[in-house]
Amino acid sequence: MKKIAVFGKPGSGKSVLSKKLAEATRIPLYPLDLIVYKSNGEQVDRNTYDQQHENILSKQCWIIDGFGPIDSFFQRLDEADTLIYIDLPYSVSYWLITKRLLKGLIIKPEGWPNGSSIIKGSIASYKTLKLCPKFWNDDFIKKLEALSDDKSLHVIRSTSELNNFVESYVSLHT
Repeated sequence: MKKIAVFGKPGSGKSVLSKKLAEATRIPLYPLDLIVYKSNGEQVDRNTYDQQHENILSKQCWIIDGFGPIDSFFQRLDEADTLIYIDLPYSVSYWLITKRLLKGLIIKPEGWPNGSSIIKGSIASYKTLKLCPKFWNDDFIKKLEALSDDKSLHVIRSTSELNNFVESYVSLHT
């Protein structure tokens, strides 16, 4: 467990889980949102993103949280030795986006890019979540299972699994 990809639908708890996992394992965390966006909230150009992504993948260990461009996503899955797919029910993801929005109106959500609007980001998350069944589906699970022959695959399907994952994972791997 040295290269960990954490991914899933918007509002699934990727950032919180990744931060806890990084703290527990002391593996450096690279949230994609901080690579995809400039400090003013604008997206970086694709060449800059690709260079930063390649730089991270070349490191001996990392936790990368997020999705990013589709080709880099699959590249990351190939490079990772551990895949953590957070597959919460859609109703839970919608609730978590709403909760993040409401809380974010008071304080910036943890891991949220500086300068990015919580309102615009939440609207984008809702729109993306609506499109997710086209990607996060049974075909994706089959691809993931095929990729995971030489990897450790964890699929988290409930908030209780999500809340207990880091503690149980770390106790198994230490």
